[in-house]
This record gives sequence, C-alpha cells and structure tokens, in this order.
Amino acid sequence: MKKDDTETVGAENSEQPEKTAETTAEAGVATDPAERIRQLEEALAAKDAEVSANWDKFLRERADLENYRRRVQKEKEDLMKYGNECLLLEILPVLDNMERALDHASEESLSAVIEGVNLTRSMLLSVLKKFGVEPVEAKGATFDPAFHQAMCRVESDDAAPNAVIEEFQKGYLLNDRLLRPAMVSVAAPAKNGSE
Repeated sequence: MKKDDTETVGAENSEQPEKTAETTAEAGVATDPAERIRQLEEALAAKDAEVSANWDKFLRERADLENYRRRVQKEKEDLMKYGNECLLLEILPVLDNMERALDHASEESLSAVIEGVNLTRSMLLSVLKKFGVEPVEAKGATFDPAFHQAMCRVESDDAAPNAVIEEFQKGYLLNDRLLRPAMVSVAAPAKNGSE
C-alpha cells in the first residue's frame, strides 16, 4: 500500500468514532456515565411505581373476589334456609282451613266436616300444582317401576297382569321428575286349581 492510501484509511477510521457518539446521543442514550446512571435510576423508579400500582390493583381485586365469594356463600345459605318460604306461605292457609274444620267438628256436623276437608284437599292440590307438583296416575295403569313401588302382588282374574289394583299411597312428580313413587299392589295372573 502507498503512504497516501494509508493516510486516507486512517482518516476514515478517525471520523467513524465521532459518528457513533453522535448517533448514540441522538438515540437518547447518554455518553456520560453519570448521565446514564441517572437515566437508569429514573427508569427504575418508574418501574417501581408501576409495580407498586399493579400490586395495589392486585390486592384490591383479590379483596373484591373474597368479598364476592363471601356474599355468594351468604346468599346460598339464605336460599337454602328461606328458599321454600313462598311455598310455605301458600300452604299456611290450607293448614288454617284444616284447623277450622277440626274446631267445628261434631257428630251432627259430620257431613260439613267431610265437605270442608275435601275443599281443603282440593285447595292443597291446587297449591302444589302451582309449584309443579302433580300426582302420579296409578290405579288401573300398567305397573311402571319408574313411578310405582310394588308393595305386594295379588292374584286376580279381573285385572290384566301387571296392572295396578290398589294404591296405598299416592306418588307425586315435581316438574315431571319423580318426587315420591306411588305405593301399589300389582295384579298377578290367577293360578289354576289343578296344580
């Protein structure tokens, strides 16, 4: 290489560090170490404030969640405790009518008592129907273990096999789901006397 070429290369190298310092200053990064430390401390303080704000938000959200859980638990307990209040308010007048019928019962007024009890029974059935409770049809129907509970089998020539002959206790459905099965006796074919 010639001497002139070396000087040109050296001159180019000396200009490049100045461009780098200018570029660094333009990008917002300080060249002075003290200035750089000050910038980093400011950034750290900003991040600390952000962390503190986020921690406060987290604690508030956590407290809100705990309060929500407690409120829901209390509402659930109240619902379990007082959920049937509406049904009971509807049944209380039926109880009142039964008590009135018993207060006025005597040998002379037996037919009036029977009539009062029948009216009270129909009132109670209407209240139960209002809340989705309906009786299961049993007598004369074919035995269905999903709705009937067989208490005994009775031999009968008059009824079809597996037909319900007698109902000991009514069954009820709650919104088409079995609440209580009907207790029934079921017909069995009569045995021949030749055996």
